[in-house]
Amino acid sequence: MTSNDITKGIVQAVAIVAGVYLLFHFLYLVSAVIAYVAIAVVLALIGRPVVLTLRRKLRFPNTIAVAVTMLLMLLMIGGLIALFVPLITEQGKNLSLLNIEDLQESLDAIYREFTFLFGATPETVNELIKDSKLENNVLQGLNVEFIPNILNSFLDILSSFSIGLFSVLFITFFFLKDSKLFQNAILVFVPDGSKTKVVKSIDSIKTLLSRYFVGLLLQLFILFAIYTVVLLLVGIENAIVIAFLCALFNIIPYVGPIIGGIIMVFLTMTSNLGYDFNTVILPKTGYVLIGLTIGQLIDNFFSQPFIFSNSVKSHPLEIFLVIIIAGIIFGVVGMIVAVPGYTMLKVILKEFMADNHIVKKLTHNL
Repeated sequence: MTSNDITKGIVQAVAIVAGVYLLFHFLYLVSAVIAYVAIAVVLALIGRPVVLTLRRKLRFPNTIAVAVTMLLMLLMIGGLIALFVPLITEQGKNLSLLNIEDLQESLDAIYREFTFLFGATPETVNELIKDSKLENNVLQGLNVEFIPNILNSFLDILSSFSIGLFSVLFITFFFLKDSKLFQNAILVFVPDGSKTKVVKSIDSIKTLLSRYFVGLLLQLFILFAIYTVVLLLVGIENAIVIAFLCALFNIIPYVGPIIGGIIMVFLTMTSNLGYDFNTVILPKTGYVLIGLTIGQLIDNFFSQPFIFSNSVKSHPLEIFLVIIIAGIIFGVVGMIVAVPGYTMLKVILKEFMADNHIVKKLTHNL
């Protein structure tokens, strides 16, 4: 090996490293656009069955079917925003009328009741509060000067949200209108000999993921209905908004239901501040916990197995292991995208490695 060969190899290695760095740097700079496209793909997959139904069953022209589907999506988004307006308004009023002394007394009362419930005497609780300076510890870091900063940045957030929403809807419209648009963009980088297999893989992936996301919406709706009924029966204000928020956390596998449950219990207790702990707060919290348990049992033993077996054709245990591994490697984001990513991987492996023994075992249901 001559010095010229060594120099050439070093230059090529440096060029490859520089190219990879520039590629990742470019992807980082356009990460917002990538996120818009990813969200648009998900919305297009969700809206795809609606478009197909309008075209095949009702004989709508393609453009009109897409327009009607987009209108339905806009109505749903607008409905969700309108759903949260009363809660935001109420919380804004609570902040404007916030009495720090009442808040301190409420925190002290809940602290005393909890401690007394576990066997401590009122004298011991009072001494603990005095020694630990509970009010100072809880409220010492409370600085209301952040409120003007939030208000000043509200317009910027609203502007960014509007741009993002418009971009996502615009991209979604064309993905729905031309179902092969995304496919054709991918085929540009695919050799001619592999295009047939890639097209078959994309068609299978679109079908499976459409079923998965529609099934996921059904799963969230079932939880939302259960949580709403429970909160309405218990008498919690803004029950629909709280139920929707807590059901939405179920998108995060395994961790999300815990977060949603904590939020629901917390909002149940805080919405009843000022009432007797033993006769009002504790019983209502118990009823909410029972409702949460029922919802999760239905979700774990009915909704999830139904979705996984009928949409992505995977065993629940298989999905569990995939989600756990993805969560360990990539965190919460990995847990969210684990099922769609694993489904795409299985379809691709089946198409390109159909003769492999392991692949046959993993993809025999596809």
